[in-house]
Amino acid sequence: MSTVRAHVGDRLLLARHEQAYRVGVVLAVSHADGSPPYRVRWLDDGRETLVFPGEGARIEPGQSSVRRSAGASVVGAGTTRTGR
Repeated sequence: MSTVRAHVGDRLLLARHEQAYRVGVVLAVSHADGSPPYRVRWLDDGRETLVFPGEGARIEPGQSSVRRSAGASVVGAGTTRTGR
């Protein structure tokens, strides 16, 4: 089993049932290599929890991760500055 890797702003999807996922936004990553645990805010109830994702978890890049890879610097969770 491979370990998931995440960045602040990514979405964490945890399999709940056959095709349903619980979705959360990664607020903090504990390790520089992007490995768990993650501080996550769940979109269904707004609660924040510390998560060690298991089998069936997926990470989808958030806007901040996509922009960071395009050369923008991250100012804060979900906020970027492009130098304009």
